[in-house]
Amino acid sequence: MSLENKLIRADVVEAQEFPNMARMYSVSAVPKTIINNTVQIVGNVPEQHLLDKVMQVGYKEPEAEKKGS
Repeated sequence: MSLENKLIRADVVEAQEFPNMARMYSVSAVPKTIINNTVQIVGNVPEQHLLDKVMQVGYKEPEAEKKGS
């Protein structure tokens, strides 16, 4: 999705290489998808399910960009 839309950004983090971040987001299984720090999806899900969740959350301007305005 992030390749198709510049308003969507995706980051991939290796939980074993960043254990503090894994603890911060309570990663107990992978893959784990976190959308805008509000919705968490654990496991491999169909693309449509993921898209539905992204649309449910909607667009929110990142905090760093808000502060710079």
